[in-house]
Amino acid sequence: MEDGLVSEDDVLLWSEKEFHDAAKRNDPERMRELIQKGVDVKAKNKTDRKALHWAAGAGNEQALRLLLDHDTDVDEKDAFGMNALLLASWFGHLKVLQILVSCGAKLNSENKDGLSMLHCAAQRGHIRVLEFIMEDLEDVRLDRLDKSGKTALHLAAESGRFEVVEFLIGMGCTHGLKDKDANTAVHLAAKCGHTQVLQKMVETGVDVDERNIDGLTALHLAADGGHYECVKLLLEVGCDANAQTNKNMNALHYVAQHGFDREAGLLLEAGINKNAVDNQQNTALHLAVFNNHATVLRLLIDAHCDLDITDCCDGMHILEMTQWPRCNNVRFPACGSQRQQTVLHIAAEHGWQDLAEMMLVSGVNLNLTDKQGKRCLEVAARGNHVLLVDMIIKADRFYKWEKDQMSSEQDSWLVRPLSFKQDHQPETQHLRSVLWSLATKHLCRGEWKILAQHWDFSPAHIQAIEQQWTGMKSFKEHGHRMLLIWLHGVGMAGENPVKGLYEGLVEISRTDLAECIRQKANAETSSPKMCSAM
Repeated sequence: MEDGLVSEDDVLLWSEKEFHDAAKRNDPERMRELIQKGVDVKAKNKTDRKALHWAAGAGNEQALRLLLDHDTDVDEKDAFGMNALLLASWFGHLKVLQILVSCGAKLNSENKDGLSMLHCAAQRGHIRVLEFIMEDLEDVRLDRLDKSGKTALHLAAESGRFEVVEFLIGMGCTHGLKDKDANTAVHLAAKCGHTQVLQKMVETGVDVDERNIDGLTALHLAADGGHYECVKLLLEVGCDANAQTNKNMNALHYVAQHGFDREAGLLLEAGINKNAVDNQQNTALHLAVFNNHATVLRLLIDAHCDLDITDCCDGMHILEMTQWPRCNNVRFPACGSQRQQTVLHIAAEHGWQDLAEMMLVSGVNLNLTDKQGKRCLEVAARGNHVLLVDMIIKADRFYKWEKDQMSSEQDSWLVRPLSFKQDHQPETQHLRSVLWSLATKHLCRGEWKILAQHWDFSPAHIQAIEQQWTGMKSFKEHGHRMLLIWLHGVGMAGENPVKGLYEGLVEISRTDLAECIRQKANAETSSPKMCSAM
């Protein structure tokens, strides 16, 4: 075969590539054959890697010894700044490293990132190589920094190399050094979720509340990564649970934005400030709702966080990775003009019924307005979230009724578990069918509004219902929705729906219709609410 280039994209001849391959698989016989044919032993590929690099990186002693007889430039680096010594350290080949050292390889060499052989071995967890470097070689600086300011301890902690961390600590390395981002080994272990390493670092007596360049402590980083055991450990050793970053975020903000419910539970049990606001006035509750994390929201509500705090954001966007630590496509509020939204405004804007249900049941202030003067009901209506509009009206009517009941000093009034979602109960199915017939076949245009006013629906309620779907027959749909909302309130109050419906129709001068509907409603003999008094 003609000894041309392997391909247009390669710089090696076929014979040179074959020589490299032989070095990779530790085939000294084939290498000798190619050398006798005049192959260039020092030929480099596209990344400036030669056969000596491959042999060292693969730990091939026989190939390496043969190459050292023909290639004495043992310190030559590839495109990444890696020479044979660094490759042997990176891949943990102790015997190859010893051979290179005996041949005079430079011990203080480093790659383009400033990694020495100590850094390489520590990051990769090669304890035997580290022992050789520290115990058999001279003038090796234990706390030498790479170009990012990291020591071997930083890299071992970041990579979760417990045995290496233990060895370096035993050798007397400095425990609390910071890299260029002001991260200690504790920060890096917590960030990556290496609990065993973190425990070892804590045992050295380092300050677990040290802050990095962004003001983050180890707890912030563990929370941001969702590392339950690390969060638990840091809380157990007495870290400051309420520490805030340069952006005034505490650890609860981070777990809320990512939806880490187990970690949120730990922080809440530790007594973290659940209503702390960041520099955009967002609480953990806001971030949980922004990102639609129902489980975390449930925890925060159960912890009695303030549901009525307003934010100061102008919308939603996905931040770039450089703007926030470990963003992972989490939603954050943009920081422009203040919208002054409560969490229910946010849920209403996006139509998140499950989140809204939790908040409505827990009791929120439905009269709070955003910067545009809109209540959550208007926000839901504007977004055409019909089911959520109905839920908010049900809640508003219920809490007004509840207030009246409280003022009248009645002891027991709630007859079933509180919910504002659509009613799908079998026991109300017949009555709901009657209401559908009433709205679509019997009520005339405008009559549903008169009936609503009789039942104390506010103008805002009627407007919100009417805002959805306009057309010649839209009043039928609007009337049906109003009747179902009314039925919810009657059911929660434990009142007789048939009696209330009859009286309402009489009030709007539809006596004939009232009797017809009464008969249809009472046709369900299994109903416990027979209107026998009529």
